[in-house]
This record gives sequence, C-alpha cells and structure tokens, in this order.
Amino acid sequence: MATTTGKKSVEMVEVGARDGLQNEPELVATDTKIALIERMIAAGSRRIEVASFVHPKWVPQMADAEAVVAGLPLRDDVTYIGLVLNKRGLLRALATRADKAGINEVGCVAVASDGFGEKNQGMGWVASVETVRDICRLAHAEGMAVQATISVSWGDPFDGVVPMDRVVEIAQRIADAEPKEIALADTIGVAVPSRVSELFARVADAVPHIPLRAHFHNTRNTGIANVWAAYEAGAHIIDASLGGLGGCPFAPKATGNVATEDVVYMLEQSGISTGLDLDRLIGAAHWFENKIGKPLPSMLSRAGGFPIPSQ
Repeated sequence: MATTTGKKSVEMVEVGARDGLQNEPELVATDTKIALIERMIAAGSRRIEVASFVHPKWVPQMADAEAVVAGLPLRDDVTYIGLVLNKRGLLRALATRADKAGINEVGCVAVASDGFGEKNQGMGWVASVETVRDICRLAHAEGMAVQATISVSWGDPFDGVVPMDRVVEIAQRIADAEPKEIALADTIGVAVPSRVSELFARVADAVPHIPLRAHFHNTRNTGIANVWAAYEAGAHIIDASLGGLGGCPFAPKATGNVATEDVVYMLEQSGISTGLDLDRLIGAAHWFENKIGKPLPSMLSRAGGFPIPSQ
C-alpha cells in the first residue's frame, strides 16, 4: 500500500472511544467522550469507532451511544463506526442517520471459540458467524458500510488456543457476505509475532479479495511487535486506542489495546505514513489522563517522541 508520493502507508482506526472505554469502571461523561473524539480528529484520525449499540446492562459505559453520535461534528472526511452484535443493534445504528452526524459504518463480531462466545455474545462460534453474515446482508440492504472482526483469533481465556484452521474457515464464511474488510483480533493479548505472521498469511491466501485489519491488545507486552508482524504480513489497516485504553468485560485480566501513539511512533519512524500527528496524540492522552484521574498505559505519552526538540 502506498500514498500518491510513493511513501508506504497504513490506515489507522481509532478505537479508544468505544473499545478503549468499555471496561472503564467509572462512567465517562458524554461530553468528554465527544471531546475525546474531536481531539482525535484534530490529530488526524479519519476512521473512528465511536460507540457500541449493546444493552447497557452488559456494557454500562455505552448506554449513551445515541447521545454521543448526536453530538459528533459533521465531517464528510471522517467515518464514524458503531459496533453492533445483532439486528437490534444494527437498527439502532441505522436510526442515528437522522442525526446531523450519524453512524456511517458498522462493525460486527464473530467469535473464534465457544467459551468466549457464550460469555460475550451468548452463542458459540458457529452461531456467531451466521449472525455476522446476517448483519452484513441487512447492512448492505440499507446502504450501510459494514466490516467484521474475528475475536479471540489466537486464544480464548476459557477454551485455550484457537485452531488456525477454524479462523481461516470463519474468514471464508464471512467473506461470502462481502464485508468491506475482516479484522483478526487478539482480544486477550496472547499472540506472538510468529503466530501473527502465520495466521494473517493463511487468511490472506483464503480470502485474497478482502482487505485485512489487525486488532491487538497488549496484555502480555507483545502488542506492538504483533502490529509490525501483521503489517509485514500485509495487514495495512490497524486498530489502536489512544493511550492504550481498553480491556474487555468478558475477558479476565485482558488489558488495553495497543496505544495509538506508540503504534504511530513505530510506523512513522519506519517510514510508514499514518496520517496522524504524534504531538497532538500525546497532548490528547495527557488531557484524557486528567479527565479520568489516572495515568494511561502508553509509553509515548510518558517518554515523548524523538528526536527530542531542543529547549
């Protein structure tokens, strides 16, 4: 993938406002969520996961999904993504299009194993794949862009290691429903670069017409290395969360996503354009730390970029 100037590039998807916040124990105010998204736009984010349309009983942090979307700035150059897990969630996302800035892309999730699937979505992996296929068809019928994620692609906290053959099969089944892309997600942060390279290569061979996206958590400090392995394997769409925010209510001990600023530093220093401003990202991370009253996990928000500006 290259820009018009010939420089290599990736597309960054900012997931901090949804995946980053969903496990925060203290509710974040709607206005603060909107301000966070506005700061990410100012830093160059053009594809942002802003909310999930799930029952507030299960994810209380997302109870204000419609209010967040209604307050977003109207930007023709920004894609606002909403996570949906079923038809009801999709209908809620579709209804936001009446607002000045509605959801214009939905993401849906298939699980790669039964244990996590039953805890997270109340269904096993086979049923979750069929649900994703149904969501894709319904979204297409309504003119809504749709993408899919395969969660726990490398490991499940309840069932252990997930067979790669199953992930490949899931990707093939989902590809039949023609999502715009498929993400492989290390939901609990157990992947290592060698297994990332192998799985992305196998899925790319199985569904060569579907772009692949990478989604990593840094639970065991392998997240940033896994991003690089995925990029080298051909995944040029990368999820990341400001400050390394994140976690999953249904995955014990899972920590945050890879930090947006950490990923941006690694890629930009390697000659790969992300379209994001590192200084603005660090500033946004410091601002949000003050809002929630605790430090964020990212390294760059503490260390800063390099070269260090002269004093």
